[in-house]
Amino acid sequence: MKITRLITSADAPALAELLRVNREFLAPWDPIRSEDYFTAHGQHAVIAADLQQHEQGSKLPHIILDNSGHVIGRITLNGIVRGPFQSCAMGYWVSASHNGQGFATKAVREIVRVAFEELGLHRVQAETLLHNAGSQRVLERNGFVQFGMAPEYLNIAGRWQDHAMYQVVNSSWATAGTRTRRRG
Repeated sequence: MKITRLITSADAPALAELLRVNREFLAPWDPIRSEDYFTAHGQHAVIAADLQQHEQGSKLPHIILDNSGHVIGRITLNGIVRGPFQSCAMGYWVSASHNGQGFATKAVREIVRVAFEELGLHRVQAETLLHNAGSQRVLERNGFVQFGMAPEYLNIAGRWQDHAMYQVVNSSWATAGTRTRRRG
């Protein structure tokens, strides 16, 4: 059973409510957001921008669904780059009420499969705050390995913070500079 799907503008009200309810829970892991971000209007604007980037091939914005089909979070492949890089960055979050129940692990597994099998990417990267052990476990359960640490990488919760850098590489790609599939 798929637990992610492409976001649509119809998801804006549900996402706005989910973000509003989880505002304090997500605050330590997120940039500081404007008040408008937590409204349906603000989420319509975010989704429209995400879908425009999706049409250009640089983003894959999905929502995460629970077993009943309700929106419980987001997962996105950002900065999709083709050519010799064939890589992207991944970000995700799950509501506090669904945290620790395996939804993030399943969503990451599903989106990595899409990245490798449908988009033909070679690599997916993800970053976590150094103290975000839960997110690091999600990544490691999905084959990600830590490959470094980026000092003052992102402005999260109002200050520049260090991040652990993780990646997973598509093992179906050939080594020594050749590819098993041709994309972009």
